Amino acid sequence: MSAKLIPERLKIVRENMGITMAEASRRLNLSKIGYCRYEYGERVPSQQTLEIIAQCFNTSVEYLTGLSDSPAATQIVIDKNKNPELFALVDLCQNKDTELLQRMLSYCNLLINS
Repeated sequence: MSAKLIPERLKIVRENMGITMAEASRRLNLSKIGYCRYEYGERVPSQQTLEIIAQCFNTSVEYLTGLSDSPAATQIVIDKNKNPELFALVDLCQNKDTELLQRMLSYCNLLINS
């Protein structure tokens, strides 16, 4: 059994993004009425829809369902068509040893902060 959406948390993350309900529904490809029903607690989204909402609002399903008090995202989805370079980099890094990845991350941080 999956946890259920806490409507107040959905409203909080939307407002923290500075977007209206209409904009939220557009970003999620839902009707405004459909989105509003989630935020008003009149309808419960499926687990798949919860995951899409969390991804779109840069938060986690755990936060939206009350399993965590941290609104920070726990997953990042990289679309190969929208961001092919980042997708290729992550694909190359899969199944590499942790030490190598730590060194690469340290190097990236040096480049970014210099």
